[in-house]
Amino acid sequence: MESGNYDAAITKAVEKIRKDRNDTKNIDILDQSYKIALEQENEKIRLLKMEGKPQNWDQIYLIYKKMYDRQSLVRTVLPLKSGSRNVDFPYVDYMEEMIIAKNKAADYYFANGQQIMKNGTKDSYRQAYEEFSRAKEYVGDYEGIDKLIEECRYMGISRVLIKVDNRSHINFPPEFEADLLALDLPRLDNQWVEYHTRQLDENIEFDYIVSVIIKAIAVSPDNTFQKDTLIKREIQDGFQYVLDDNGNVMKDTLGNDIKVKKYKQVQCALIESVQNKECVIDGQVEILTINSAKVLKSDPLSANSFFEHISARAIGDIEALMPSEREKTRSEPIPFPSDLEMVIRCSEALKMGIRNAMQRNRRFII
Repeated sequence: MESGNYDAAITKAVEKIRKDRNDTKNIDILDQSYKIALEQENEKIRLLKMEGKPQNWDQIYLIYKKMYDRQSLVRTVLPLKSGSRNVDFPYVDYMEEMIIAKNKAADYYFANGQQIMKNGTKDSYRQAYEEFSRAKEYVGDYEGIDKLIEECRYMGISRVLIKVDNRSHINFPPEFEADLLALDLPRLDNQWVEYHTRQLDENIEFDYIVSVIIKAIAVSPDNTFQKDTLIKREIQDGFQYVLDDNGNVMKDTLGNDIKVKKYKQVQCALIESVQNKECVIDGQVEILTINSAKVLKSDPLSANSFFEHISARAIGDIEALMPSEREKTRSEPIPFPSDLEMVIRCSEALKMGIRNAMQRNRRFII
């Protein structure tokens, strides 16, 4: 109350009084705060009405609504006494004034929306959409208001076409391009921006182009090299008895023969054939505005895929090999993927790069 936050003081005082109907301190705070807030808001309404501006009616309505809600809150703890004094809050019927203010505010929003539409810009259609929506929220029965809201919504949307511009020497199959543009577009959309990957309707006019430019694709030759490794290990080879100085088998405390593990050294040559192939794609993501054919932002785009297959043969005692090394000997060389298959393997990395570039640069599309 002392800092002038009267509504917070009223709310807190009501909460305290509900717990203790004889809390005179909070009853006095409620009394003072309520009267000051009411006086200030009646003065504000008087000033706004005297100004005579049609745009003031929304603020007037909101003040009346605030006064109505505050009165309803306070009435939940009436009647009240502070000592021997009755604390009274005279009831005021705000309903008529609220309806008048609401209707006049709606009239203003409806007329202002029609006026703003005449500017013919996307921003003006978006603003008019908000004005008509508020008018409908307040009153709802203006002739043709739904059609006006729909028109403003349609005219205010910025539409973005995402397309692939392949400038490399490799021709993509249609399904690769389609997969590349499967970008979960609803997550990129917002109230006033729509993303498209195809022009399904010839009448749609796009405002922006997001061009995914593939500049260069480098695919390495099929590469195979051999790696020879001689592996030596000691492995268990049964056991032997422990003999005493006389050549007799020694016994433990329970009378059992004492024996120890026996080891032998084995070796094996592991001849590995390593097949590998790599693809690197470089390009960029450009955001262009159609009206001025201007590049708003350009981000680099890159992706790579790597193929590797290892097969092996063993010469010698395979017991020298670890399980992972033995597994290699069960593999045979396989055919290399084609250059196009290597390109297609880059699609997920490319999609992630495209999505990241669009997320980073969403501020350029308005």
